[in-house]
Amino acid sequence: MNTIVMKIGFLLMVAALNPRWLPADSGHRLSIEVRLRILEDKEEIRQLLIDYGRTLDQRDFAGFSRLFSEDAEYVGGGGSVPIKGPAAIAKFLEDIVQKNPTGVRSPNFHLFANETIQVNGDEAAALSKGLFVVPGGAGAPEIVMLATYHDLFIRDHGRWKFRRRTVQGDIPGPAPRQ
Repeated sequence: MNTIVMKIGFLLMVAALNPRWLPADSGHRLSIEVRLRILEDKEEIRQLLIDYGRTLDQRDFAGFSRLFSEDAEYVGGGGSVPIKGPAAIAKFLEDIVQKNPTGVRSPNFHLFANETIQVNGDEAAALSKGLFVVPGGAGAPEIVMLATYHDLFIRDHGRWKFRRRTVQGDIPGPAPRQ
């Protein structure tokens, strides 16, 4: 009996030192492979956030629409009703950019920071901040808007895409031209 107790104790000690031998829901560290996958997912989502701003800054609304899943929703930009679908979202943002007096100043830049990303399999959520910067007087940069983004993502055919983006204006920009 002592031998069996010693073997069980030894196996428990080995399992405690090697988290790959523990069940995923045991509260212990994830395997290196799982942790690497999560880091890769977070990096791809960070790139998606950058691509959001880059496509808007370049007025590439076709590329912009490809950042969203087919069932995507967008809430913000002065509207409270969700805009649904990639094409409708792209058209909505294109209209905002064209109507906004600061949106036509060139060059202009969307900058993103302070992102917190949580990945759970093929779904993820993020919270981030964004700035919209345009040329001001004497060429100095002018911050037009500061926003908080609440995002839900989905892995769609192996690529991360926005499923829902909610934009909350913290320091709103000027009213759109009519």
